Amino acid sequence: MSDEPAHRYTAALAGDIESRWQDHWDEHGTFHAPNPVGALAGPVPADKLFVQDMFPYPSGSGLHVGHPLGFIGTDVFARYHRMTGRNVLHTMGFDAFGLPAEQYAVQTGQHPRKTTEDNIETYLRQIRRIGLGHDTRRRISTIDPDYYRWTQWIFLQIFNSFYDAEAGRARPIAELAAQFVTGERATPDGRPWAELSHAERQALLNEHRLVYLSDAPVNWVPGLGTVISNEEVTADGRSERGDFPVFRKNLRQWMMRITAYSDRLIDDLDRLDWPEKVKSMQRNWIGRSHGARVRFATGGGDVPSSDIEVFTTRPDTLFGATYMVLAPEHPLVDAIAAAAWPSDVDSRWTAGAATPAEAIAEYRRAASMKSELDRQENREKTGVFTGAYAVNPVNDARIPVFIADYVLMGYGTGAIMAVPGQDQRDWDFATAFGLPVVRTVQPSDGFDGEAFTGDGPAVNSGFLDGLDIAEAKKTIIAWLEEHGHGRGTVQYKLRDWLFSRQRYWGEPFPIVYDEHGTPVAVPESMLPIELPEVDDYSPATYDPQDADTEPSPPLSKAADWVNVELDLGEGPKTYRRDTNTMPNWAGSCWYQLRYVDPEDAEHFCAPENERYWLGPRPKEHGATDPGGVDLYVGGVEHAVLHLLYSRFWQKVLFDLGHVSGDEPYRRLFNQGYIQAFAYADARRVYVPAHEVVERDGKYFHGDTEVFQEYGKMGKSLKNVVTPDEMCDVYGADTFRLYEMSMGPMDVSRPWATKDVVGAQRFLQRLWRAVIDEESGEVRVTGGEVAEPTLRLLHKTIAGVHEDYANLRYNTAGAKLIELTNHVTKHHPDGCPREVAEALVLLLAPMCPHIAEELWSRLGHSESLAHGPFPVADERYLVEDTVEYPIQVNGKVRGRVTVSASAQQDEIKAVALAEEKVAALIGDTTPKKVIVVPGRLVNVVL
Repeated sequence: MSDEPAHRYTAALAGDIESRWQDHWDEHGTFHAPNPVGALAGPVPADKLFVQDMFPYPSGSGLHVGHPLGFIGTDVFARYHRMTGRNVLHTMGFDAFGLPAEQYAVQTGQHPRKTTEDNIETYLRQIRRIGLGHDTRRRISTIDPDYYRWTQWIFLQIFNSFYDAEAGRARPIAELAAQFVTGERATPDGRPWAELSHAERQALLNEHRLVYLSDAPVNWVPGLGTVISNEEVTADGRSERGDFPVFRKNLRQWMMRITAYSDRLIDDLDRLDWPEKVKSMQRNWIGRSHGARVRFATGGGDVPSSDIEVFTTRPDTLFGATYMVLAPEHPLVDAIAAAAWPSDVDSRWTAGAATPAEAIAEYRRAASMKSELDRQENREKTGVFTGAYAVNPVNDARIPVFIADYVLMGYGTGAIMAVPGQDQRDWDFATAFGLPVVRTVQPSDGFDGEAFTGDGPAVNSGFLDGLDIAEAKKTIIAWLEEHGHGRGTVQYKLRDWLFSRQRYWGEPFPIVYDEHGTPVAVPESMLPIELPEVDDYSPATYDPQDADTEPSPPLSKAADWVNVELDLGEGPKTYRRDTNTMPNWAGSCWYQLRYVDPEDAEHFCAPENERYWLGPRPKEHGATDPGGVDLYVGGVEHAVLHLLYSRFWQKVLFDLGHVSGDEPYRRLFNQGYIQAFAYADARRVYVPAHEVVERDGKYFHGDTEVFQEYGKMGKSLKNVVTPDEMCDVYGADTFRLYEMSMGPMDVSRPWATKDVVGAQRFLQRLWRAVIDEESGEVRVTGGEVAEPTLRLLHKTIAGVHEDYANLRYNTAGAKLIELTNHVTKHHPDGCPREVAEALVLLLAPMCPHIAEELWSRLGHSESLAHGPFPVADERYLVEDTVEYPIQVNGKVRGRVTVSASAQQDEIKAVALAEEKVAALIGDTTPKKVIVVPGRLVNVVL
C-alpha cells in the first residue's frame, strides 16, 4: 500500500487536471478571438494582439520535444496578453503540401492527402495535449481546396499585374494594355496595337507580367524529379530537401518577377522589428551593389561583330582586364565563336579539340554536371577559348574571350572582364592558361601574395593613376558614359523566383494554354482548380541518376484533366492545363491573412478584419509603421526563403489595394533549438540514446561501447524525446515549465530529461502551498500579510510582468520559484490568500492547467484565461532600507544596512562603527570617508 498522500500533485493527477481543462476550453471557446465583421464577428476592443508561429509541416514522425519550444513560447506570450485584457488572435494551421508525402505516395500508392491528413491528426493531438491556447475555428491547411482557391486567386492577381518602374509599384496589366492601345506606350517594333494579332498582343503583355514563362537555366534535381529555386539549393550545391545533386538545365518554367521589388525589399527592412542577423541575410541575398556596365566590342576575321556587356563593381580596374570569360550557357557564345582556331593559339586554350565548336560543346556538357557551388569554389580553374577576341575600351587592347564554369549565367550579365591582378579566381585562371597579369591597385608595402584585393592608389591605369579606389570609380564611370562605352548602374544578386515544380502534390496553376501555347488566366469563377486523381504519383519518365533526363510531371498522366474544353469568352474551345504545380512556399506566403478570416467565401480576407488585425498602427507608433503580425516566431532557417517570398507577395497585394500594410510581419523573433546527446558506435552507426548507460565515465549500448556527441535532436541521430513521453511521466505543465526555464528563448539549449524533475518539484511545492495533500482541501489563510512577504510578492508581480512582455520566461520562472520558496518557509500553516491568488495568476501563462485548477479551487467560477493579471502596488516596490558595502582602501571589508532616508553623516557613522571596519581603523583617523548615495561607502586610511 502506497504511503503517497492521496492528493499529491503527481503525473496522474496532472494528466486528469489537464484533460479536464482542455475540454473546458474547447467547450467554452475560451480562446476565440472576435473579428469586427463576418462569421467570427463579436465585440472587439481596440487593443488587439496577433501572435503567429511559423507554419509547421505535419511530419509523419510527429513532434519531438524540440518542436514545441517556439509554440509554447508564443502560447505563454499570448496567454499573458490575453490576461491583461487584450483581444489575442493565436492559432495554428498546416503547410501541408510537400515532397515527403508525395515521395511516400510514390513508394506505397497511398494518396498524399490521406498521409497528410493522418499526420495532421497526430500533430493536433500532440499540441492539444501540451495545452496550446489556440482559436481552433481559424485552423487552415494549404491542401484544402477552399484555401488554395485563394492561393490561386493571388497568383492571378500577380499574373495580371506589371511593375511600373516610374510609379514604383505594381499595376493591373489591363492598364498597360490601355497604354499600348492609346499609343501612350509604343510597341517594341513601333506597330500600332490594333495591327498586332491576338497572339502578338499576349506575347507582348507576357513580357511585362509579374508572373511570366521563361526559357532559362534552372536548378534540375533528377533525384527529386523536379526543379527547385536558388534559395532551395544548399551551400554544398545540393537540394535542401533530400540532399540530392543539383544540375543546371534550360527549361520553360513559371517565374515571379521578385527582382522588380529588390530596392523595396532591402530598404523596408529598416522599418521592421527583426533580428539584425535576419535583416543582414536578406540584404546579402538580394545583394545590391553599385558599379558599371561596360561594353566590349568583338568581331574581326570570321567572327561576327557583337558587344559583350559586363557588370563590374570595380570599373576602376578596367586597365587590368587581360581576358574575358562568358558563362558556358551565355547566348553570345555561339554567336561570337570562331569557325577555326587562330594559327597561334596556345594549346592550353583548346582542350585538345579540333575546333572551337567541339571544345565548347564538350565543355558545356561537363559544366552541366556540376553544381553552382562546385563551379564557384573549385580552385582548379578550367575553360576553353572561343576563338574570339574583344577590345578593352579604355586602351584598345585585344583580349581573348573564354568560357569557364566559374562564371554563372544567373549572376550579373553572365560575362566578366577578368582582372587577375585584383581577383584571386581570375589570377588562378590566368596562371593555368598563361594569361598576362596587370596590377591596377598598388599593393601595400610588404605584400607578396597573388591577387591584391586591398585599398591603394591606382597604377598602370592611365588617367586614373594615383587616384584612390572611390575617386577612380567615379572618374572611370564618367569617362565610360562620355565615350559611350558603358554607364554607372546598380546590380543585384537576387534572381527571379522559379515558381514551377514537376510534382503532383501542390497547388495547380489557374492557367490554361490555347492552341498557340499562349497562357490564359482561368476566370475567378472557376476557382479552385482542384488536383485530379491519378494512379501513379511518380514522374511519367525520368531517371534520378541522369542529369539529361527531361522532367515529366505526374499530372501529365491525367489526360482527361489536362485537355479540357472551356468557354473563356470566345465560345467552347479546347485548352491544355499546366501540368506543373506551385512550390510548397506558395501557401505559406499569405497564411496570416487567412487566419484573420478563414470562413469568408467572398474574399481572401475581409478588408475590415484585415485592417483590424494587420493594418498599420496609428501614427503615434511611427509614421512608417508597416503593419503586419505583431509577433512572428520561428527558426532563423527561414530568413531568406519563406520570409522574402512572403514580403514580396504582401507588397504586390498592397500595391493592388488588397491589403492595408506593405509588410506581413511587423516583429520577428527567432527561437533557439533544443539539442541533445547522441551516441554512435565505432562504425558511426547511431544507437537509441535512451538505451545508453554510463559506466566508469564511458558509454555503453548493451555491451558495446559507444561514443557521445552533441547535436540537434532528430530521428537520424536516434536521440528523440517526445512530448507525449514527458506528459506521461511528468504532465504537460511540468514539460511546459521546463522548456521555458531552460534558458533564454532565443538561445539553443541542451535537453536533459533528468532535469525535468526539478520543474515538477516546484509545481508540487506550489500545489502544497495551496492544497492539503492529505485532504485535498484548500489551505490558504486570511488576515494581514507580513510586510516582507508583501514586498517580495509585488516585486515578483512587477518582474514577471516585464519578463513575460519581453519573452524572458526563464527569469519569470526563477522569480516564481523564489516567491514560492519564501511562502513555504515563512507561511508553513498555509499560504495567505492574497499571495496564493497572485501566485496562481502569475504562473498561469506558463502552466495554465494547474493554474486553472487552483484558481477554481480557490473559489472562482470563471476561467482565469482572460485575467485578471496581478498589478504591482508601487508602495511595496520602494525600498525602506539600503545595503551599503564598505570599501577600505579599495577592498570591501563589511556591509551595513541603513534607512533609505538616512543622511550622509548617519551613513558614515554607521559604516565606521561596523565591527570589521572599526578593527581596521583602530585609533587612527581616516583620511577620507566618501558616501556614494545608494551604492557604497569608501574609507581611505
